[in-house]
Amino acid sequence: MAVISGVGAGVEGVQASVAALGALDAISVLDREDAFLASGIAVGPGVDVLRRRYEIRLERLELTARLEAQLAAMKARDAAEAVGFQQAMTPPDASVQDRTYAEMSAVEEIAGVLTVSSAAAGALVEQSRKICSLPPVFQALSAGAMSWQHARIVADETEGLDQAGAAALVAHFFDPDAPHPARGAAPGELVPSRFRAKVRAWRERHHPETLQKRHAKGVTDRRMEYTPDRDGMAWVSLYLPGDTACAIWNRTTATARGLQGPNEPRTITQLRPDIAASLLLGSASEPGKVPTPRADVLVMVPVFSLLGLTDEPATLDGLGPIPASMARKLVADGADSFYRVLVDPRDGAPLEIGRKNYRLTETIKRWIRMRDGKCTFPGCTNGTPDNDTDHLQSWEHGGTTGASNLAQLCPKHHRLKHHTQWTPEPATEDRSPGWTSPTGRHYKPEHPHPEPTHWPPGILPAETIVAAMSVDAPQWQQLLADMPDWADPPPEDPPGQNLLEPGELCPTDPLWEDFYAQPFILPPDPLQELGSAGITNVLPAPERLAARPVSNDGY
Repeated sequence: MAVISGVGAGVEGVQASVAALGALDAISVLDREDAFLASGIAVGPGVDVLRRRYEIRLERLELTARLEAQLAAMKARDAAEAVGFQQAMTPPDASVQDRTYAEMSAVEEIAGVLTVSSAAAGALVEQSRKICSLPPVFQALSAGAMSWQHARIVADETEGLDQAGAAALVAHFFDPDAPHPARGAAPGELVPSRFRAKVRAWRERHHPETLQKRHAKGVTDRRMEYTPDRDGMAWVSLYLPGDTACAIWNRTTATARGLQGPNEPRTITQLRPDIAASLLLGSASEPGKVPTPRADVLVMVPVFSLLGLTDEPATLDGLGPIPASMARKLVADGADSFYRVLVDPRDGAPLEIGRKNYRLTETIKRWIRMRDGKCTFPGCTNGTPDNDTDHLQSWEHGGTTGASNLAQLCPKHHRLKHHTQWTPEPATEDRSPGWTSPTGRHYKPEHPHPEPTHWPPGILPAETIVAAMSVDAPQWQQLLADMPDWADPPPEDPPGQNLLEPGELCPTDPLWEDFYAQPFILPPDPLQELGSAGITNVLPAPERLAARPVSNDGY
């Protein structure tokens, strides 16, 4: 274990933050006009004192967050070093058992000092060791450039990687001089959940073990859990293959959106569980029963992966990386609501959308969805099925309907944009817009970071691949010409199916009874599908059933 030194630098950083915070606190404690004069801030007819007080509070919050991160770095270093010193005091000839008990004793001491449980202290020690062994991560935390949550995410996502793999992941996100550094917002500028999504996506692509094999192990652990809660409530959760879970969420959301109206008092958050319970219990008397609308989901598949020449992961809109076999199945089966998007093997950019005959507006909407990946407002994690494609500069003020003037916004932030001074900057074909707050703070855009896809070994010599990177190269043109002509997905409104808008039928229409009288068809066993794909000898992992994963990322 490498333990970071530099205690003096860490203390100096904390002292600087405390001094800056104290200067602002001195102003806010007096909170009068003479306080502003004493601090050198001119007060006169042109100065909005209330606005200045508001800005000072924001500055204090920013400094407090930096100070919390710096203190977390000191805490992590001290926890890791405390256990290290305890190990150093253990006699060299001590048995493994004695060394184990010595470390347990140190963990218990830390638990007592911090007044936390032994399990929490043990987790802190393990996370601290990992963070201290990754110098760029520890330095960013010590400088207050990111929070403890961000650092812990790196520790979590490097678990299971060897030293070289962990170093490559850290360099990608923290070293601007790395061969292919992450673009867009810095780690500390992303909310923890979005940072985890970006780190996990990179890890899935570069993990030494294929996603297909790891997914096969995960499928054996699928389960439903029931957890009683207070106030007469309870939780029911499903652990499922990602495409199935994503389809359930998107269809439930689409149905809830269709039910909303002036005569529906429930929020979309309340409608989702009501709809799910109604469909699972199959009671005709339950409210909220409507034919399920189509949920439009994009599947971005590398060309060679779809051809079966590589096992590079695809990306499912709203979920993230999925195994290549899952993507091939979605495309081959013509699954409703899933639209194939081929990925250029030269640079990872989208090649084309599955449907050939889109209306212009639908083509643009899907292109913007591929570019943005989520609501573009700073910190928002709202997935694409809920979002609107909004003009950054309004149509009536000369805004055009092009990629540079369009972006995804969830309904909440769509309204906020039109009623406040939050201002987006122009986008580009491959970059989402950044934002400026009413107080002038700028937030960099977060956007997907496509990478060149994996080329099958032996398909082309290395020099031919380099030459084929040119758009007009004959090798590349021939490769595109030789690709099969995959069938398009079914039309948006296939005749004879119950894919209706909820408002098209009144609640008393007899079609409802016919619809819910249809038998429930149990989905196929995912393990059988994996077996047909050549994945065998997949055994359950009982240790992974012991604890339900809980997210502490604040989302």
